[in-house]
Amino acid sequence: MIQESPYAIQIGKPSPVFSNMPCYHRGGKNTISISDYAGKWLVLFFYPRDFTFVCPTEIEEFANYYEEFKKINCEIVSASTDSVHSHTAWFDVDSRLHKVMYPVIGDTTHELAKKFNILDEEGSAQRGTFIIDPKGILRYLLVSDGSVGRSIPETLRVVEALQTGEKCPATWKKGEKTLGK
Repeated sequence: MIQESPYAIQIGKPSPVFSNMPCYHRGGKNTISISDYAGKWLVLFFYPRDFTFVCPTEIEEFANYYEEFKKINCEIVSASTDSVHSHTAWFDVDSRLHKVMYPVIGDTTHELAKKFNILDEEGSAQRGTFIIDPKGILRYLLVSDGSVGRSIPETLRVVEALQTGEKCPATWKKGEKTLGK
């Protein structure tokens, strides 16, 4: 069950703001802010915990598609309520994660998970995906059961569809006709 939150998130409205969040990035500790991504599309995805079964498959798959996202002016940031220390230990021992080039936020205060209204009763983030446009507007969100991994090609497809600024039918792919203009 998701905890009640004083934060309201809504499609078409400004995304929750975050700044100076501790993160693991390319083997070291750093901090990031949403303002670092101004002018770019951003996929922010939350996963429940380090050292689990489904989570590394998603993190690895986002890494596999990272360059495809970058080609369309979209950055990737992931987050869990684990610490940067935990991320570092996990990334050091799981070879699937060695190729990850995007930041992984350590949201130990639960600030970010609360702002995006996906903190569960046990203090873990739900499996959530949020797409934020270059102006900081939340354009898409998906929160799913923790036992089912998300489709990264579908996330890429949604970003591409949103970038058209037009209505796109089900299963639309880049280069196909839209329903707009």
